[in-house]
Amino acid sequence: MLRSKILSRLRIKKFHTSILHRQQHTNRSSPNAWSLIFEDNDPIPDHSKYRRITSTDAAKYEHFPRNTKMLVRDFVDNSLYNPRYGYFSKQAQIISTDMEFDFNSMKNNNEFLKILAKKYDEIEEQLEENHVAARQLWHTPVEIFKPWYGYAMAQYMVTEYLLNSYPHQDLIIYELGAGNGSLMLNILDYIRKFQPSVYQRTKYKIIEISAKLAEKQANRQSVRAARDTHNCVEIVNENFFDWKKYVSEPCFFLAFEVVDNFAHDLIRYDNETEDAWHGLVVTDADGNFHEIYESINDPLIARYLSLRQQTHYRTPILHKRRFLRKFRSLLPFASNMTIPEFIPTKLLLFLEILKNYFPYHRLLLSDFYTLPDTIEGIGAPVVQTRFERTTVPCSTYMLMPGYFDIFYPTNFELLKDIYQIVCRANQATEDEKHIRILTHKEFLERYADVKGTTTRSRENPMLMFYENVKFFLS
Repeated sequence: MLRSKILSRLRIKKFHTSILHRQQHTNRSSPNAWSLIFEDNDPIPDHSKYRRITSTDAAKYEHFPRNTKMLVRDFVDNSLYNPRYGYFSKQAQIISTDMEFDFNSMKNNNEFLKILAKKYDEIEEQLEENHVAARQLWHTPVEIFKPWYGYAMAQYMVTEYLLNSYPHQDLIIYELGAGNGSLMLNILDYIRKFQPSVYQRTKYKIIEISAKLAEKQANRQSVRAARDTHNCVEIVNENFFDWKKYVSEPCFFLAFEVVDNFAHDLIRYDNETEDAWHGLVVTDADGNFHEIYESINDPLIARYLSLRQQTHYRTPILHKRRFLRKFRSLLPFASNMTIPEFIPTKLLLFLEILKNYFPYHRLLLSDFYTLPDTIEGIGAPVVQTRFERTTVPCSTYMLMPGYFDIFYPTNFELLKDIYQIVCRANQATEDEKHIRILTHKEFLERYADVKGTTTRSRENPMLMFYENVKFFLS
């Protein structure tokens, strides 16, 4: 997976875990020098009088608030999107270059990787020279395979639009989390060049995860240049999760490498009863983090678990026989609860907004379905940073907010089932319910001009890389 970051100075916070209904305190030690879990025998603080806050509440503070407790999704959401110190607000930078790689002149994949690594080093050196050492870098297929990757998305949408909507309706495209704006520019360039009549009917709207990111997006030089080139572009200065405008027109809704950063909740099950408990993060007076559990009382978590039950999905955690889990919990120092499971509650909110405010949407979503180096748990995220040009995987999400990327794999098959219940339950025909899940390679072989990314050895990096990515097409 091609994703990495840079960080100037590692600041490590202590954390604890506890099981609230038995007050069982568990320590886990660090496996290596860079692991961010280490032993600490400080007692769990009395958190009964701590304020329970959300990520929206935390955004009002200049620094991370102490003597508080938050749902895990709020803690992660705050770590990534806080307008003052969140990872995406100040740390993340997408690698972009004005030049397009000439794949046809490259010998093979290895030469491409060497060229990409050299470009990456040049950007890191430039940042260090400018004393921007805390900046974290990552790159996407949109950037390294431009314009061909964006052209493939445009080819898919234009094909579907011409079959189903042209000339009676406009081609309306919403993109969530547009990054440097490269995908938008490549899509619009393609439509203008190859389908000028469709281009005259095209409207392109960018929505961000937060108002702060929308403001940042509008100020990007690359985005301003794209808006000057294509006057059909609009940036909506609004947090998508606060969206209240009803969109009655048919539209395509794009989400590329976005939902992997949607915060998840954490649940664990009682080994004996199989009752689910959701996690909270307690921040004590010293700024240390502790994990505690409560019986399910959050409406969004309850709603997600209820929907998931309708799909007949059963978590792998509960596949083992109950008496075996009960027996293991009786062993010395064993937990009375299962390992964690991370559930995509923010993704459910995303689907509910699509249903309520974009009822005639077509969703084009692409993201990771599996990830290496995740922390412990089912559906667990990768938590990582970059230190001295080395990627550092972390063993917990409970770290100082803002310096660490936290991203999750997506279970596309389960997403399909939940999407059908939430967004397509009232559709009349099977055609309207039709949803396709394609691998990264399958989608690009079908819609991309693969000649543009073929090397002299006939290897094709665009088809060979990102094997852990899938496409969701509704």
